[in-house]
Amino acid sequence: MVTIDDYGKYETAWCPGCGNFSISEAVKKALVERQLAPHQVLFVSGIGQAAKAPHYLNTNLFNGLHGRSLPVATGVKLANPGLTVLVESGDGCNYGEGGNHLLAVIRRNVDLTLLVHNNQVYGLTKGQASPTSAGGFVTKAQPLGVPSEPFNPIAVAVAMRAGFVARAFSGRIEHLSEMIQQGIAHRGFALIDVLQPCVSFNKVNTFAWYDKRCYALPHDYEPDDWESAMKVACEWGDKIPIGVIYRNNRPSFESHFNVLKDGPLVSRKVDKTRLKDIMKAYG
Repeated sequence: MVTIDDYGKYETAWCPGCGNFSISEAVKKALVERQLAPHQVLFVSGIGQAAKAPHYLNTNLFNGLHGRSLPVATGVKLANPGLTVLVESGDGCNYGEGGNHLLAVIRRNVDLTLLVHNNQVYGLTKGQASPTSAGGFVTKAQPLGVPSEPFNPIAVAVAMRAGFVARAFSGRIEHLSEMIQQGIAHRGFALIDVLQPCVSFNKVNTFAWYDKRCYALPHDYEPDDWESAMKVACEWGDKIPIGVIYRNNRPSFESHFNVLKDGPLVSRKVDKTRLKDIMKAYG
């Protein structure tokens, strides 16, 4: 039986009060609820304080380049479709440097779960505005305020009909854990945008700011209704919806490849006779 202890306990490099602590707790809870052992899971991350999160888990990890975690995760899932693959990194890593890869993975509908720590600021590189920072947000790099409009990842994902789109708040651990569980269970791409405070560099979008505004979608909300989901995806400000905003059941990317239907190639026996015939064909 898988327990929380299987995923280990580690000293972190995060600031006290950082939302990463709650997210990591929710991730562990989700993996245990799904009864996934550490060897059955692979995390891929990029660069940033959020990308350090899988460092503090006793599980498989590929820590790659800034914004380049999704291509690696896609390759992993195709090479070993039996693995549960999660990508965990920040809003800058996924919506900025990795924005083009996000669009590609949504189109392909690769069976993986993307957890984005969205604190609306670059936390590791000392507080520049991120793609999700609000217009007018003042930082050391933008002393006159951010001139651009914020990127809305939920609206983009819904518009592109991503397989599973959800938002959660790090201050509500049980709800966040449930969103992660549903994302893992979904067969196809799952985006979970996690709102979290950065206590060092974002004094606007604080824990209290999020807690006051976030509300759970009602039980009668239908996430399969695309038009309704688009309206909810565009809701931001005094009220911020959290929960499963949109989902569909279109086939996952790897399901299109017949060669993968019998599982990973590495686990199959090699037909040496056939291999010799192939080699002779190049003679």
